[in-house]
Amino acid sequence: MKRLRTVGLLILASMGFAPAAQAVCPVCVVAVGAGLGASRYLGIDDAIAGLWIGGLTMAMIMWTINWLRPKLGQRKAWPLIKWGTIILFIALIAWPLNSQGFLGHPLNKLWGMDKILLGSILGALVFWIMSALYVYLKKENNGKAYFPFQKVIMPFGALTFFSFIFYFLTK
Repeated sequence: MKRLRTVGLLILASMGFAPAAQAVCPVCVVAVGAGLGASRYLGIDDAIAGLWIGGLTMAMIMWTINWLRPKLGQRKAWPLIKWGTIILFIALIAWPLNSQGFLGHPLNKLWGMDKILLGSILGALVFWIMSALYVYLKKENNGKAYFPFQKVIMPFGALTFFSFIFYFLTK
């Protein structure tokens, strides 16, 4: 019992020394992932699921790049590393979707484009724009958010808004 208590205290003490994350918050990623997992179960249209796939992919890309930045520093190869990370994550998402037959179905199109692909591209753009807008707004407000959980609410709210738009377009 004493050993277990010592290990627990060491774990708690080490949490105090963990560096602060400089990426998209984990709550937002969990919310996006939960929305994606529930969509297939609930029979939600693929364009809407694609929005959440794109948002989650963009969040993971941003996390990875922000995690790599301090470890690699400003090297000449940094642009290649960033683009390599982006391509890797897109491949890790697109390959399983394509190999399982989710992409490219001729009856699963919206505006002449595959619904999952269309939603993923729009979802990634929305997530990236809202994250960049959050950084800009925080900078304009002397480094403070305008309201609690703004970093989570902005991208999650925008993805939710576009989900409703796609819902009514595909209904």
